[in-house]
Amino acid sequence: MATTDETESTTPNNPRQMLGEFIRVQRQMANLSLRQLSALTEISNPYLSQVERGLHEPSIRVLKSIANALNVSSEILFEQAGLFTSTEDPGSEATEAAIRTDRRLSEAQRHALLGVYRSFLETSEEGD
Repeated sequence: MATTDETESTTPNNPRQMLGEFIRVQRQMANLSLRQLSALTEISNPYLSQVERGLHEPSIRVLKSIANALNVSSEILFEQAGLFTSTEDPGSEATEAAIRTDRRLSEAQRHALLGVYRSFLETSEEGD
């Protein structure tokens, strides 16, 4: 039987878990291994692994370092961490436009990412 901590860390809507998954996806899209990200951020490999698995809530300094290494705005990671919410209209097309215009992605990757993004939005709306 899972303990409360184990259950909390594996719950899909757990903020730490969602932040860790976001960081993992961004790292993978940047084609970086965990060791490479560790070297770029000067944060230990085991700690980054635990952040990605939702076992630790990283500090603002750690989030800034990860954002810089992944070429992601710090604000996006802060928002993912639940430190503040976006003032952008949730129904805006800004995120989809960014995905569509990212030249680092192939057409198939853009299509897949848009599908995943839209499914997250649908799931989020159902939970409200």
